[in-house]
Amino acid sequence: MPTLKEVEFYLMGLWLLFRKDAAGFTYLDLSDRGALRSFWAIAWALPAILVSFIWWQMLFVGTLPEGVGVGGLFYFRLVMVEAMNWVLPVILVGVLCWMIGIGEKFASIVVAANWLSLPVSYSYAVLVLVMMLIPALSGLIALLWFLLMLTLIAVLFRILRMIIGDHILTVATVTMVLLVPSMLIAEMLERYLGVYPG
Repeated sequence: MPTLKEVEFYLMGLWLLFRKDAAGFTYLDLSDRGALRSFWAIAWALPAILVSFIWWQMLFVGTLPEGVGVGGLFYFRLVMVEAMNWVLPVILVGVLCWMIGIGEKFASIVVAANWLSLPVSYSYAVLVLVMMLIPALSGLIALLWFLLMLTLIAVLFRILRMIIGDHILTVATVTMVLLVPSMLIAEMLERYLGVYPG
């Protein structure tokens, strides 16, 4: 598992790439091994993921009859959804890279996307915590969540542009493949597994 210092290096690399500084590449392990190790971002994101699970459970229980709760199976199903959110984009991007002939960029894209998910997870967790503690701010939190999504799109686009090059259509396509399908599949899977509140 990467140490905290390594994670700081990776995030600094992403920050430099966002600023269009090619020195950011030296902070990242863009090899196949680095791509595999980047999935440790899931372990580093666990506290943030747990916060979102607790909030989701609160929403779900709120739709149930009085006195009815949820058990371990509920959380297991949420883990399945979360795992799909991390794995599905990688599979789709792998297929896309193979189809358009940029397979050599695949490992770099995986590294960037996985480690970028770490600050995004914690930013989302902060919004969830505020929502849980101060429900009256739900309207503001919804706006901040929307701004967070726009920021993620912009940051990911800039980083991918550094990795892939100035092929704007390709960069935009990879960005959307990394973000959109997982959002759609997540809701479908939540409904199918019976963990969608509503």
